[in-house]
Amino acid sequence: QVQLVESGGGLVQAGGSLRLSCAASGSGLSVMGWYRQAPGKQRELVATITAAGYTRYVDSVKGRFTISRDNAKNTASLQMNSLNPEDTGVYYCNAVRWGSPMNYWGQGTQVTVSS
Repeated sequence: QVQLVESGGGLVQAGGSLRLSCAASGSGLSVMGWYRQAPGKQRELVATITAAGYTRYVDSVKGRFTISRDNAKNTASLQMNSLNPEDTGVYYCNAVRWGSPMNYWGQGTQVTVSS
């Protein structure tokens, strides 16, 4: 079982920055990532990072967001710069363990960007 706890959400003005953090209780995580869900929309992938450090981003955040992780501490972070109102939503940390098909999710943290 893996438990994920997010922190770092909040309210920020357009153009501002926020940093989200995710702490995992378990080890052996192959991929960690961030997803978001805006009101009335489906949850979408924002960024993922493998244990080797390979990253993937949704096009809308490329050049503005940076995902990173610390394998020794089982943590992942999402640095979000140049935020705009379209980035508003609940951000969820996600993790997958080596050799397991299960996806683990955090409880979510709210990010609100005002115009």
